[in-house]
Amino acid sequence: MNALLELLRAHKAGNGAGIFSVCSSHPLIVEAALREAQRCPQYILIEATSNQVNQFGGYSGMTAAAFQVYVAGIAERGALPMQRVLLGGDHLGPNCWQTETAAVAMQRSEQLVADYVAAGFRKIHLDCSMRCTDDPPLLTDSVIAARAARLCRACESAWRVAGGQAPVYVVGTEVPTPGGAAEELGALAVTTSAAVTATLEAHRRAFTECGLDDAWLRVAALVVQPGVEFDHHKVIDYDPTRTGELSSRIEREPRLVYEAHSTDYQTPAALAALVRDHFAILKVGPGATFALREALWALVDIECELGITPENSLRDVVLTAMTCDPRYWKAYYTEPSSQAFDLQYSLSDRIRYYWNVPEVRIAGEKLLENLRTHRIPLTLLSQYLPMQYAAVRNGTLANDPRELLLDSVGRVLRGYAAACAPSAGKSTNERG
Repeated sequence: MNALLELLRAHKAGNGAGIFSVCSSHPLIVEAALREAQRCPQYILIEATSNQVNQFGGYSGMTAAAFQVYVAGIAERGALPMQRVLLGGDHLGPNCWQTETAAVAMQRSEQLVADYVAAGFRKIHLDCSMRCTDDPPLLTDSVIAARAARLCRACESAWRVAGGQAPVYVVGTEVPTPGGAAEELGALAVTTSAAVTATLEAHRRAFTECGLDDAWLRVAALVVQPGVEFDHHKVIDYDPTRTGELSSRIEREPRLVYEAHSTDYQTPAALAALVRDHFAILKVGPGATFALREALWALVDIECELGITPENSLRDVVLTAMTCDPRYWKAYYTEPSSQAFDLQYSLSDRIRYYWNVPEVRIAGEKLLENLRTHRIPLTLLSQYLPMQYAAVRNGTLANDPRELLLDSVGRVLRGYAAACAPSAGKSTNERG
C-alpha cells in the first residue's frame, strides 16, 4: 500500500491529488473501475464492504480470499496488472453483527479483519462506531477507539504472518451510515474541529495502550462528516463554505487526510471541491450501481420495443426476487405508498443486493444475448441511451449491450477520476 501513502503525501505537499474508492462487488462495476485505471492511467482502489464480503460469505457469497481472486481474474482479462489495483476493506468491525453482544461481535470482527489482511487487503477502514445489543445508546470516542485498536492489533498479527507491505488504516467516530441514510434527511451537521481533535487523541491513546505506536504511523485518514449524504430521493450537496474550519484542522496533521463517505451523486464540481479541501479519499458505491440499473432498465425498454422480450423481463425477475426476499430493503423502504417506486428508483439502490441472485443473473445474461442477436437500432439507442448514442456515432464506443453498460458506469467514475487528478489549481485558497 506504499502507492497510496505516496499519493496522500503528494496531496499533503500541495499537488491536489486524491483517490476514489469503488465499493462494489458487481463484476461490471469492478471492470469499469479497472478500465478507468487503464484510461488515466492510475492506481485504482477497490474496496469490499463488511456486509458484502466476510468469513460467512456476505451477500456476495465471497470471503476476502475469494474476492481477491475474483478481482484478480477481472484484472487479468482486462490486461491490467494487479500491481495497479489496491484492495481495501470498508466498515470492518461490528457492522454485520450489531444484533449480537459486543463480545461476540468483536470476536467475529477480529477474524474479519485478519482474513482481509491475510488475503492481501492493505487499506483497512476500522469502523467500530456501531453499537451492539449490550452497548449503551451512545458509544464514546474512547470505547470506539479501544475497539478499533483491538482490531488493528489483529490486523498487525495477520500481516506479520502474511508478509508483504504493511497495512494502512482509516479510523473515525463520525461515520455516515453505510449505503446511505434510511430516513429522510434535512440539514447535516458538519464535523467540528474539536471533534476531530477528540477523535484523534482517543485513537492515539488507544493505539499506544495496545503497543501499536508503529501502526499509528500508518493511520492515513480520518472519516468525518463534510455535510454530504443522500437518502432515498434527494442528495445533500457539498457546501465548501461550511467546512473551512474542518479543512484547516487537518492541515495541522502532517500525515493525515480525510476520507469522505456517501459522496455518491455529488456533482463533478463538488467532488473536485472535496478533494481540494483535503477529503482526498472519495467513496462511491450506490452511485455506480444506480447508473448500472438505469442502463439495464434502458436495455429492457429497448428489448421490449424490439418485440423480443421474454416471458419475464430482467426487470420482472429482479422485482420478484426482491419481493420474495425483502431482507435487504425492508428496513429501508418502510413507507407503503412509495415502496413499489423505491424498489426500483431509490437513490439508496437496495436493488444492488439482488444482481447476484441466480435467476437474476440468468435473466441479465439473456437480455444481453437478445440485444446482441437483434442489434440495437441507432434510433432506439438515441431514445433510451442518448450519451452512449453520441459515443457510438463518433466511433468511441461499440454498439454492444455490455459495452453500453460499462460506459454508463464509467461516466460516473470519470467524474471521480477528474476530481482526484493532480492539479496545481486545487488550492485551499479557492474555497468558496
